[in-house]
Amino acid sequence: MDLVLRDARVIDGTGGPSYRADVGVTDGRVAEIRREGEGPRPSGARVLDAAGLALAPGFVDMHAHSDLALLRDPEHTAKAAQGVTLEVIGQDGLSYAPVDDRTLAHVRQAVNGWNGGGEGDTSVDFDWRTVGEYLDRLDRAFEGRGFDGRGIAVNAAYLIPQGTVRMLAVGWDDRPATGAELARMKRLVADSMEQGAVGMSSGLTYTPGMYADDAELTELCRVVARYGGYYCPHHRSYGAGALEAYEEMVTLTGRAGCALHLAHATMNFAVNEGRAPDLLALLDGALAAGADISLDTYPYTPGCTTLVAMLPSWASEGGPDAIMERLRDPASAGRIRHHLEIVGADGCHGVPIEWDTIEISGVMNQALAGYVGRTVAESAAAAGEEPWTTARRLLVEDGLGTTILQHVGHEENVRRIMRHRVHTGGSDGILQGAKPHPRAYGTFPHYLGRYARELGILTLEECVAHLTSRPAARLRLPDRGLVREGYRADLVLFDPDTVAAGSTFEAPRTPPVGIPHVLIDGRFVIEDGRRTQVLAGRSVRGSA
Repeated sequence: MDLVLRDARVIDGTGGPSYRADVGVTDGRVAEIRREGEGPRPSGARVLDAAGLALAPGFVDMHAHSDLALLRDPEHTAKAAQGVTLEVIGQDGLSYAPVDDRTLAHVRQAVNGWNGGGEGDTSVDFDWRTVGEYLDRLDRAFEGRGFDGRGIAVNAAYLIPQGTVRMLAVGWDDRPATGAELARMKRLVADSMEQGAVGMSSGLTYTPGMYADDAELTELCRVVARYGGYYCPHHRSYGAGALEAYEEMVTLTGRAGCALHLAHATMNFAVNEGRAPDLLALLDGALAAGADISLDTYPYTPGCTTLVAMLPSWASEGGPDAIMERLRDPASAGRIRHHLEIVGADGCHGVPIEWDTIEISGVMNQALAGYVGRTVAESAAAAGEEPWTTARRLLVEDGLGTTILQHVGHEENVRRIMRHRVHTGGSDGILQGAKPHPRAYGTFPHYLGRYARELGILTLEECVAHLTSRPAARLRLPDRGLVREGYRADLVLFDPDTVAAGSTFEAPRTPPVGIPHVLIDGRFVIEDGRRTQVLAGRSVRGSA
């Protein structure tokens, strides 16, 4: 063997009982599993004593925002150090392929707060336009840069961003697509699936994706289904009307015959406290009727997005430049404020905004850094002004790049949903900003340490299955997600007694503890708790 992991406690990803074994790795795959007492032990060029450590498949982050981070940061320890060996990117309906020159400029500005990459950012060479070209770019991200490999830190699968597709075919108008525009969107989706995408995402509280009606989305989902992909919507509301929004997605994908994966499946805001059982009853009924449904969550209560995402959709029609014009115009700004504070904007999930729940987590304009770590209400009170005045100034002076934490979740809902049989883990981690959400650096060890070991919400074996084999099954990956002979040696060694998220809301970039080793294709990307020079990640393409 190239490598033998000796005396590990194997938690194989099936959810079944763990067992003691030696695991041999050769040519990037698990070559032999010899259980304790079964016979001669395998030998290898290298033997690692894994006594006291659990050996699990690599974790799959089903909802990641590393679209540019993977190209910008070869170490990418935010995810690698957690034991993540595969991320699913292209989320929430907005990403960087497929595009043309005009659309790329718009999307770079629209999601500057999520990923950076806005106007003037030269850290990434945007030398692709199609999904296939973007995936090729991931595969040669750091070619010739002196690393052990030319690809990326961890593997990545890509979802076609429906909002970007609509931006490309329709623009930023709030109207139904014409027949010709819908036909173009369907061609773009088909081409992208053929080039390696695993499905399609939507951000139905983000513009311009939210302008699509159910008929349009159904037609696009039919294309995705034809290629065996899945639909991953950030649906139309996580607040007022949340259950109806979930039901809309279940009905829509059922009509299209498309698999459904519900992104960051939470029930937030005061109107949904204690309502997780209602969501789970809806899903159980659909599953019993034969629907193909899964979901992901992060193990925290606050959400994370951009401040501009809170605005009503009408304020975003026409794109970022039009938003800025409306914010600068007193009459339009007053109308925006009324929708936010009184009506309940669709961007804020139909709930009137509570400025004391909106914490600034990052700014692009460093002259505004003093706002980070404080709520809009706190900053407004310190300045002796109305919260809307503070928020409006931030939006304009930061070029719509401000990121926020939104403290609107409920712990009991989080716990109930994570127990469900179709649940998987996703960080939804925005890596930008001075004070990002700790889930970006801590989701997976937090599941293992807090919710499995400390609270017993899941057994350790169940928890590992949620983070490994279930997402691999959703992604239709036949050789990942289990510790099994012949499978890829994407593996994590962690200490079940100490594993924990180091990241906190006060120190969100603190690395986890208790995860000394992470392997991708049998190569150490984390060894003895430190990032190596190995770049073993690459694009993981759909089988269309």
